[in-house]
Amino acid sequence: MADAAADQVETGRKRSLMPLIGGAVLALALGGVGFYATWSGLILSPTGHGGPTVEAGPVPLPDIAFVPVDPIVISLGRDTTLSHLRFTAQLEVAKANAADVALLMPRIIDVINGYLRAVAVSRLENPGALVELRAQMLRRIQMVTGEGRVRDLLVTEFVLN
Repeated sequence: MADAAADQVETGRKRSLMPLIGGAVLALALGGVGFYATWSGLILSPTGHGGPTVEAGPVPLPDIAFVPVDPIVISLGRDTTLSHLRFTAQLEVAKANAADVALLMPRIIDVINGYLRAVAVSRLENPGALVELRAQMLRRIQMVTGEGRVRDLLVTEFVLN
């Protein structure tokens, strides 16, 4: 009688594991099917159909030109271990405005020079300050050249020594 009870408990345990194993296998299979459908583009594709997407080719570049800003060297003063700042940049403009911006380059250099001389050396030494300095210089350049002529200021050299 004790053997019959032990067999019944043992088969009961085997039966209770079968639904768990079956559920795990089913979950893995459905997960694999879902992954394949998403990866292949059958569902959730940006084109809305399951076929392969064909690239149209590279997107043409916008109508831009770069006007170089002459290198500027600024003395930082006697109160610091650093003595000079060397600054070089390029101005991103529409091709139609390149000649106008090049004509105004002496004013642009004057504005950049004046601004960089007014900035405290402690701000220049901060690595994250370049983003703020760039935005301030771009705004001043846009005021000199007029709205819409200069799109961006690309700093190519900013060296403290």
